[in-house]
Amino acid sequence: MNIGIIGCGWLGKPLAKYLAQDHTVTCYTREALSTSFWDNELFIIAISTKDNYLQSLRDFLSHIPSHVPIIFTSSTSVYKEYDKEVDESSVISIKSLQKEAEELIQNSTHPLLILRLGGLMGEDRIAGKWKSTKIFSDSPVNYIHLDDLIQIISKLIKKRVSKGIYNLVAPQHPMRSQVHQKNAKHFGFELGKFKGISHRIVNSNKIIKELNYTFIHPNPLEFWT
Repeated sequence: MNIGIIGCGWLGKPLAKYLAQDHTVTCYTREALSTSFWDNELFIIAISTKDNYLQSLRDFLSHIPSHVPIIFTSSTSVYKEYDKEVDESSVISIKSLQKEAEELIQNSTHPLLILRLGGLMGEDRIAGKWKSTKIFSDSPVNYIHLDDLIQIISKLIKKRVSKGIYNLVAPQHPMRSQVHQKNAKHFGFELGKFKGISHRIVNSNKIIKELNYTFIHPNPLEFWT
């Protein structure tokens, strides 16, 4: 299959490398736009929410032929109104940039697969190490390791799943303070402080059941060991 990946960054680049074992994969960058790029049979959109996010999505949709399937990487941040366990059937009533992006693509005619990703971890992304704040709300973490993310997307493509919404989150949810404490000790960085608590757990049973998938890294406490 010919696959075009829009967003060749932290996720897109290793994903492209892995998929290229079985497919012809082209990564899109603004600096290297080619009209032939839009002739692919499947598009994966994996861009950040920065830099005119919604307008960028509109631009991409205007180029992708209306019958061509899209895999769109969204985020579990769409569930921010909840303080309990949620799954794909949970009704989202509070708008967010990510939810607007989902609706924008849902209103197109493309066969659409929405993947709501948990916090992306692995490689150089170490929970607690890189932070813009030193005070955290403690809560069960909803993380996913890069290795699992790549495997799941590959399996969805292989099974030709082209429609639906799936949460992609490791099935175990230790507290953020536990993860940060272990990582701070292991990697030798200063531990932040924790104030308050939330209880949101993002359930990923749907993807586990439908793909019969076993996570490589089910427990975020073990992501970096």
